[in-house]
Amino acid sequence: MTAEARLAELGLTLPEAAAPVAAYVAAVEAGGLLHISGQLPFKDGALMTGRLGEDRDEAYGVEAAQRCGLMLIAQMKKALGDLERVERVVKLGAFVNSTGDFTGQPKVVNGASELMVAVFGDAGRHARSAVGVPVLPLGAAVEIDAIVAIRD
Repeated sequence: MTAEARLAELGLTLPEAAAPVAAYVAAVEAGGLLHISGQLPFKDGALMTGRLGEDRDEAYGVEAAQRCGLMLIAQMKKALGDLERVERVVKLGAFVNSTGDFTGQPKVVNGASELMVAVFGDAGRHARSAVGVPVLPLGAAVEIDAIVAIRD
C-alpha cells in the first residue's frame, strides 16, 4: 500500500506545504537525504500555540506533534513530487514549548513518530530527539524537523 493510500485510510489529508517565514528554505536534498526545516502545527488553518504544562495539556501537544508530522509529509511530497521516493524516515528533531517541570516531551512527540510509522510502515521508524524549550517561533506549541533518506 502506498503512503498516500495509508493517509487516506487513516482519514488524513495533507495540508498545503507551508512557506518559510524567514531566510531559509523548507527542504534541501543532498547526498541521498532530504533535510526538512522545522515545521509548525496548523489546525484548520490556525497555528496551534501555547505552552505545555501551563495553558496546554499533553493531549493538545500530541495533536500538535501529529500536525507537525503531517506538515513534514506535505513538505516531502512537495520536494520529491512523490511520497514513494521516501526510502526511510531517518530522524525527527522535536521541540516542545513547555514549562520547566513538564517532562512529557517524549509522549508528546509520539504524535509525530506514530504517524510516520502509520504512513510509511517500517520505513517510518526513526531516531529522534524530544526537547523541552521555553518558547518557539510564533508561540507554537511544537516544532519538528526531519531527515529522510530518499530514492532517485
